[in-house]
Amino acid sequence: MKRITRPVWMAAGIFFVALGTLGIFLPLLPTVVFYLLAAWCFSKSHPEWAERLYNHPTHGHHLREWRDRRAVSRKGKVAAIGAMSLSVGFVALTLGWPWVLIPVGVLAVIGPWIWTRAE
Repeated sequence: MKRITRPVWMAAGIFFVALGTLGIFLPLLPTVVFYLLAAWCFSKSHPEWAERLYNHPTHGHHLREWRDRRAVSRKGKVAAIGAMSLSVGFVALTLGWPWVLIPVGVLAVIGPWIWTRAE
């Protein structure tokens, strides 16, 4: 059974790295969140790949801060809550009622949780 799960964890890690890399180029797609998921998946299949993510020159600091202290930088908090707020406006203009309640609910629940994380 272990041989089956290790390739699955590795495939999931590669998938999340791909999504995170897309997030570098697409403004509303998060990068660090997907890299965190990738590091978690790699820790179950290839720990050395997880360490490569934690040592990444650009995103490694944010990943280590979350891993070690569950901390999010002020800039990250503002960016996350700002993106969620923009999504409320975008959904309101494109899909309207009642679909706008989805991003409003996400912002109402996740926004305060993000803001209360350590910095």
